[in-house]
Amino acid sequence: QVQLVESGGGLVQPGGSLRLSCAASGSIFSISAMGWYRQAPGKQRELVAAITSGGSTNYADSVRGRFTISRDNAKNTVYLQMNSLKPEDTAVYYCNAEIRLRDPYYTENDYWGQGTQVTVSS
Repeated sequence: QVQLVESGGGLVQPGGSLRLSCAASGSIFSISAMGWYRQAPGKQRELVAAITSGGSTNYADSVRGRFTISRDNAKNTVYLQMNSLKPEDTAVYYCNAEIRLRDPYYTENDYWGQGTQVTVSS
């Protein structure tokens, strides 16, 4: 019913930049919070940044000042601009969204993207 499709990952040198995108599609009535998480090998998945439908943002301490989350509500898309990347930012990045479906009950569920690899290495 709903898909989150991520794009924009890849290999970048330390100090470089990448921009991730995540587009939600399907039977969507509304989207509240959207966010980006990441999981490095051997570590737990952690919140990187989140944004509400009204534009309020929250960042992990490790990325504050380097990453910027934004969203286009008309396109059901969330972005993550990542600058000054460090090797420790290497991880699989996952998009997350709280979506209310366009169904008889306006069911709200939590959805995840498939993940996109970000590798920061020289």
